[in-house]
Amino acid sequence: MEGSEVKKRQNKNGGLKAKSQKIKAGLLKSYYGNPMKDMKLVAITGAAGKTVVAHYVHEILKAAGEQVAVLASDQPFGVGMLHKFLSDAWKAGANVVVVTVPAEGLRDNVFYGLPVTVAAMTNFVTAGLSDMTAEEYLENEKTLFDMKPEIVVMNHDDVNYNVFEEFKGSKETIDYGQTSSMVKILNSKLYPKGTEATLSIKSEITSVATFVPGEMAVSYMACAAAITTSMGVANEKIVEGIAAYDPE
Repeated sequence: MEGSEVKKRQNKNGGLKAKSQKIKAGLLKSYYGNPMKDMKLVAITGAAGKTVVAHYVHEILKAAGEQVAVLASDQPFGVGMLHKFLSDAWKAGANVVVVTVPAEGLRDNVFYGLPVTVAAMTNFVTAGLSDMTAEEYLENEKTLFDMKPEIVVMNHDDVNYNVFEEFKGSKETIDYGQTSSMVKILNSKLYPKGTEATLSIKSEITSVATFVPGEMAVSYMACAAAITTSMGVANEKIVEGIAAYDPE
C-alpha cells in the first residue's frame, strides 16, 4: 500500500476515534452529574515538567486554603479515568482540580467539553516527543488554548514562544521566564538536592526554594508562581507551597 494511502487511512481512523471520544466525554459528563460546574480546572501541558509544576500548584493552593485535587502524570490517560477523577474530587469537596494535559489526550479529545480556568504551557522540547512529529504535537497543544481558558500562562523563554503567543486568556494572559516582565527569573542557585531562585512576581521580589534539583526546576517554579499568582494567591503562600513539595 502506498504511503499516501496509509496516511489517509490513519487520518480517517484518527478522526473516527476523536469523534467517538467526544461522544464518550459528553456521556460521562452527564453520567457523573457535571462536577466541573462547581470546580475550577487548572490544565498544565508541555513536553516536560508538567507533573512537577502540577504538584507545585497543588501544594501552593493547599497552602492558600483551597480544597484541591491533583491528577499528575507524564503518561496519557483515558477519558473515563479523567471524568471519574473529577467526580471523586467533587465528592471529596474539592473546589479546584489540577490536571496534567498530555498532547495525546488533546489529540484524542479526552478533555473535550471541559471548562478551563487556567491553561499553562511549560515548554516544547522536541527530544521529549514520542509517537508524533513536532508539527502534530504543536497542533495538539494549540487545541488546549482554543478551549477559551480564562487565564493563559506561557513560557516566554521557550524557543517556540512565538508559535503560542497568539493565544490569550479571556480574562488574563501572563508569561514567565528570564525574558518575562510578569513573573521574571532574576537569578538562581543549584544544589545537589535542590534549587533556589529569586523571582519578580508582578514586580514584587520573592525568593523560592525547592527539593527538586536541576536548572529546569527554576523554570518550573516560575511557571507554578505564574499560575497561582494569576489565581490571586499571595506570594508568601507561593513560597510555602513550593517548599512543601518533596519529590521523594
